[in-house]
Amino acid sequence: MNQGEGPRVALAGIVLESNAFAPVAGEEDFRSRYYFEGESLLEEAEKETSVIALEMGAFVKTMNRTGPWTPVPALLTGCQPAGPVDHGFFMDCLERIKQTLKQSLPLDAVYLSQHGAMVSTETSDPDGMLIEEIRKITGPRTRILATLDLHANISSRMVNQSDLLVSYLTNPHVDMIPRGEEAAHALRKILAGADPQSAFIRLPLTPVSLTLLTREGPYADMIAYGQRRMQEQGGKILNVSVCGGFVFSDTPENGVAVIVTADGSLENAQNLCHEIADLGWQNRQRFLKKLTSIEEAVELAEKTTRNPQMPALIFSDAGDNPGGGGSGNTTWLVKSLIDAGIPKVFYGSFFDPELAAEAHRLGENAEFSAQFNRQGETEFSKSFSAQARVLKLSDGAHVGRLGMGEGRLIEMGPSAALEFNGPQGVIVIVISNRHQTADPVFFEGFGLEISDARIVVVKSRGHFRAGFYPWFDPEQVYEIDTPGLTAPVLERFQWKGLPRPVYPLDPDVEWNTADPFITE
Repeated sequence: MNQGEGPRVALAGIVLESNAFAPVAGEEDFRSRYYFEGESLLEEAEKETSVIALEMGAFVKTMNRTGPWTPVPALLTGCQPAGPVDHGFFMDCLERIKQTLKQSLPLDAVYLSQHGAMVSTETSDPDGMLIEEIRKITGPRTRILATLDLHANISSRMVNQSDLLVSYLTNPHVDMIPRGEEAAHALRKILAGADPQSAFIRLPLTPVSLTLLTREGPYADMIAYGQRRMQEQGGKILNVSVCGGFVFSDTPENGVAVIVTADGSLENAQNLCHEIADLGWQNRQRFLKKLTSIEEAVELAEKTTRNPQMPALIFSDAGDNPGGGGSGNTTWLVKSLIDAGIPKVFYGSFFDPELAAEAHRLGENAEFSAQFNRQGETEFSKSFSAQARVLKLSDGAHVGRLGMGEGRLIEMGPSAALEFNGPQGVIVIVISNRHQTADPVFFEGFGLEISDARIVVVKSRGHFRAGFYPWFDPEQVYEIDTPGLTAPVLERFQWKGLPRPVYPLDPDVEWNTADPFITE
């Protein structure tokens, strides 16, 4: 570690993707995932396997490799996607960060590992508030940069009060480490004299996450175009970030956003920013998505399991994605598959701590009536019971193998694989900590081989594509129209904060191309 000399760089972050329709995220939610303060943050960032955001570890390790520096670790905490953060807890974290910064002045830079789509119970833009408060302490000469998820909702405060925003380029997210490395290299360049100038456009476009994949489609085209044009300009552009936003945050800051940061020339930044935004707007109709109904999914599963010549399929339980704030315990799709007697189904993962605990009490091979959601029903979390056998138990501690979880510690809590309809029936993974099933380890951790299933169902919106690509090509993926807090049919929700008019909710909305740049 290169400490004690070089630039003084503070490290901090509060990581949350907020679904405005989900329950509030409190202190216990953050501490149950990760909460590190002071030197413990630095120690965690330097570990090979950690629970924290991978980009923080990548930033620290890259700074260590590229020269002397003095890290000033403040506070980093994060929880699973959930509802708005409790504002009192947010303010407590903010005050702790501010106190560390005040005691550590002067600082050359502050690096923030953020998600960018956080909402609090009192403000729609806590990410911008965090950056603004840090700027008040450090003053204009300190460089502030942040890495962001590409589902970030970008505000003018986030852009104006920072020097550089670096968002992911991939969805499913598999480039967190490269983005942390990029942020470190960019900081070295800026501290050596580069002059970041940023242009920002937010389109009146709030697509669902299903259309924000980066392998192909309109969003992929925007990102690819921006990266190509950046390379063509030979170092004049420091970064191009295209953030699709997270519509379920339901804030005035929602909308596909383009941020281009140039070295020394605001005009260069604005020209490229406008090019990318115009490309996205001209292709806005391509952001619409057709889903598969539950009834169609069951029929397709029946055909697939009857005909061994047909390729196996993977279904996304799209309305209940814990990775977007979903409860992880809706039953419509799993009940339909069990009731229909579909064989060779792997279903992951159902969040039900009470059911998992009962399976652990009974032990492996025990047969019992498994009751889902016995703790009480909500609008989406309905109860149902079916006869099951405890196939396998696990403590739920696993290291991710593929996709966004690769090399990262995944804590599922006490978990169970339950078998319904006898051998070769429906196997449901029940977990005690809410997670989206984006990695094969959710099944492999119970000794299951993905290739043995004819139908795999995951409570995940899109990140599962990177985790299950060895078994399923894009043509074998179906997004199922299930009810839930992440249902990708925007007309079903009562929106309060979205900027209106906005596409696709308002098909006739117009975009002001004459003066598109957001400065305040």
